[in-house]
Amino acid sequence: MRYRQPSSVERPGRLIERLRAGEPLLSLGIRYSRTADIVRMASASGYDLVWIDLEHSSIAIDAAAQIAASAHDIGLGVWVRVPERDYGVIGRLLDGGATGIIGPKIETGDEAALLAAACRFPPHGQRSMIARLPQSGFARMPVEAFVEEANAGVVVQALIESSLGIANADAIAATPGVDILAVGTNDLTAEMGCPGRVKDPAVMEACAAVAAAAQRHGKVAIIGGVADAGHFMALQALGFAPFIFAGIDTDVMADGLAERAEAWRGKFG
Repeated sequence: MRYRQPSSVERPGRLIERLRAGEPLLSLGIRYSRTADIVRMASASGYDLVWIDLEHSSIAIDAAAQIAASAHDIGLGVWVRVPERDYGVIGRLLDGGATGIIGPKIETGDEAALLAAACRFPPHGQRSMIARLPQSGFARMPVEAFVEEANAGVVVQALIESSLGIANADAIAATPGVDILAVGTNDLTAEMGCPGRVKDPAVMEACAAVAAAAQRHGKVAIIGGVADAGHFMALQALGFAPFIFAGIDTDVMADGLAERAEAWRGKFG
C-alpha cells in the first residue's frame, strides 16, 4: 500500500509522458462516491488516476470539485467526464481542481475544437479567466505565467463512441489542444449493432483507425470497455497506450457486497 504526499504531486502532462513511454497507468472511475475518502483509498491502493463520471451519475459539481482538489493535492491525476455536449460546465470543474476533461461522443473536428477551447484560457481557447486556482495552491501569479501554467496543466480527451466519430478520427486527432483520443467500446459496439462484442472484425477495424489517426498526429490513443485482459494486451499492438480502466466504484462496491454475502452464507452451509 502506498500514499502520495502533497510534495509528490505529479504534473498532469507527466501522465501523458508516461503513457507515451508505454508505462501502464491504473485508473479508478467514480460514479457513486461523494467524498474525498475515495481518492485517499485509491492512492493507498496504488492507482495513478481517478476519473469522475458526471455523464452517468448524479454527482453534483461541488462534490466533484472537492474530490478533484483532494486528488490533486495527494498526487493523483483527476479527470472528469462531463455530460454530453455540456461545454459550459468544464470551466467550473477546472476551476474546482480537475486536471483533465473527458468529452464524450466527440464526432467531428469542430466538436473536438469546441471541447479543447472550453478547457484553455485565451489565446489558446475560450475558458473564462480567473485569478487563482487550487491546482497552483491559490497563489497569485503574473497573468501570463498563470495562463501558461494553467493551459499546460489540462489534459483534454476526446471520447469517440460512434461510427461518425470513427470516420472523422483523423480530423479529431488533428485538432490542436486535444491530447488523447479514446475509444469507448460500450457505446461504439452498441451503435455498430454488435453490443459488447469488442472482438468483432468491424470493431477491431474501427479501433485500428483511431489508433492510426492518433499516431499520425502525435496524440495518445487509449481504449475503454475491454474487460478481457488478454484482448486488452493485444490491442496495444494496434497502438493503444496501456491506460487501464481498472474499476469503477459502483462495480467494486457491488462485487464486494456480493462476495461478503456469499462468504458468510457459506459459513452456515
